[in-house]
Amino acid sequence: MIRDLPDLLASRAMLSGGMVALEETATGATLTYAELDRRASRAAAMLAGRGVKAGDRVAILCRNRAAFFELLFGCARIGAVLVPLNWRMPALELDSLVAHAEPALLCHGAECRALVDELVARPETLDLDHDYERLLAAAPPVEARATWPAGDTWYLLYTSGTTGRPKGVIYTYAMALANFINVGSATGLGAADRVAAFLPLFHTAGINLYALPALFAGGRVLVMAGFEAGALLRLIEERRIDLLFGVPTIFHDLIEHPGFASAPLGQVRHWGCGGAALPDRLAERYREAGIRLCSGMGMTETGPMALLMSPEDAWDRIGSVGRPQLLCSARIVDEAGRDLPDGAVGELLFAGPAVTPGYWRDEEATRAAFTADSWLRSGDLARRDADGLYWVSGRRKEMFVSGGENVYPAEVEKVLACHPAVMDAAVLAVPDTRWGETGEAYVQLAPGTGALPPEDLRAFCRARLAPYKVPKSFRFVEDFPRTSAGKIQKHLLA
Repeated sequence: MIRDLPDLLASRAMLSGGMVALEETATGATLTYAELDRRASRAAAMLAGRGVKAGDRVAILCRNRAAFFELLFGCARIGAVLVPLNWRMPALELDSLVAHAEPALLCHGAECRALVDELVARPETLDLDHDYERLLAAAPPVEARATWPAGDTWYLLYTSGTTGRPKGVIYTYAMALANFINVGSATGLGAADRVAAFLPLFHTAGINLYALPALFAGGRVLVMAGFEAGALLRLIEERRIDLLFGVPTIFHDLIEHPGFASAPLGQVRHWGCGGAALPDRLAERYREAGIRLCSGMGMTETGPMALLMSPEDAWDRIGSVGRPQLLCSARIVDEAGRDLPDGAVGELLFAGPAVTPGYWRDEEATRAAFTADSWLRSGDLARRDADGLYWVSGRRKEMFVSGGENVYPAEVEKVLACHPAVMDAAVLAVPDTRWGETGEAYVQLAPGTGALPPEDLRAFCRARLAPYKVPKSFRFVEDFPRTSAGKIQKHLLA
């Protein structure tokens, strides 16, 4: 096992110093690898000058910007731990995360100033728009670490909380390197490639799919403050994106944009999708547009790249999330932890160097997340087919029993999403005096759709599902509460 890593930014700057590392698309401002290397050293010195020591947490609350990566590498150089915070959260929720992480410093953008002012137990703050450049310039030199201990914590990412309270997932330096290898093996990511960082950087996909791997590879990261379909399509029209990763809601917005059909889509060499289940109909629309949209599955806890469909299989095996990537191992087991044969549904487990060692200051949650032989419990039910492809059936805790039969909400949701009038759907179990439990479907209709009788949806499902799987009731919603990755927060529906 690797014990120490070289300073990966310093190594990349030595190899690719004159190449552009970061570009902020809003202003066109760029940083070469040599410049990013110098500014990360100044960020380390600035943090040390503010009293930040090895092991201390540094929180950051802002929209996407180049300074995020300067602080990420600056923390690495002094052994501090970066804690990205979700700017979509209200102050009440953020207060609990700040209290849990106990940061020595909170860096924030001017756009989050009002939110910071609402925090009850606010740590010392640093305004990235008003004070950061001045403090960088004034910081005295500090001796940076020559190596990064592979197993040490680099940053913490709080989970999206689809079922309740977020937990702080530990990210080590070794995890970041393993994810880089998984991404590179799956996509061919290299120094000539350009990727767009538009997913929020408080989310693992924002950092790791594919911004940080691109920086390790020597590529160019186009930093966007956030996602806007027109702005992303303009970058594609300008032939400036080679690899693209997004969540299903982003791919929906892209294909619905009037400029989608005329864009030079073939310029993008690899299209990846994850974060939430990709509806079959959406994948089929991309196939009709000539795009091999590769669906995958991972977790904040897996680094995140775990399973990914290959482009060769993307059109013929729609619905699958692919195979385990190079440094990821996967198993499907029954309730007793015994391996199941191909075709059987069981819990999906992961192992490998990209898997987190656990949760920050939460030994109980860490113990619960792993089996006795150190495999990570995903909480997902899945099956593997004879070709080694994995198919997710839904969350283990969401499965319910109706009249003695197992019902997987994800299967029902997939059928509902195939209805031409349905944009998205979520199915929950509700008590039933006769059957024990039955399904209740929450349905978001596609834009421009008029009223849809529940009887029509029931008949649509009945033609495609066994009777016990058909929802007993339907509720129509304008939109769903979602995480930053686009996952529906089912615990908020009830």
